[in-house]
Amino acid sequence: MNAQPGDKQPVTVTASGERLAPVPHGVTFRALTTHADHRGWLLEMFNPDWGWHPSPLVHAYAFTVRPGVVKGWGRHAKTEDRYCVLFGEAMIVLYDDRPDSPTRGLVSEIPFTEHHRRLMNIPAGIWHAVANVGATDFVGVNFKTRSFDHADPDKYTLPLDTDQIPYRFPGR
Repeated sequence: MNAQPGDKQPVTVTASGERLAPVPHGVTFRALTTHADHRGWLLEMFNPDWGWHPSPLVHAYAFTVRPGVVKGWGRHAKTEDRYCVLFGEAMIVLYDDRPDSPTRGLVSEIPFTEHHRRLMNIPAGIWHAVANVGATDFVGVNFKTRSFDHADPDKYTLPLDTDQIPYRFPGR
């Protein structure tokens, strides 16, 4: 048998295109459909009737990340983030350091793009960062499970180069 040069690509997706890489316990996704016709398009971003997430929609906001920029590291003690991508391409990086989690210590890179729109739930306690890997602004929407409390923010941050998270962003 002849040896082939290079390393063989490991299996990363199923035949139907679902990623096989593990994600932290409690992270869930829901595919979204963009309905297009001659007038434009419509994207239904969140509907409680889907039964995707038990918490109601209580607070929503849009956010951007400029090309080449990383926003993060951040986490919440009580709030879950529910991200939806509108435009652009990003890599969402998750780090699970929740003490009782079965996936404690797991780092996951999640491609998030307008070409595969979906919702992503990020449970409380998971560190996350959004790295714009595209050439245009990344535009997302967050449907948080709790309203933002300006007097007592449920927001914790770390610098991008922290030794507390075993991940380094390329080019930094």
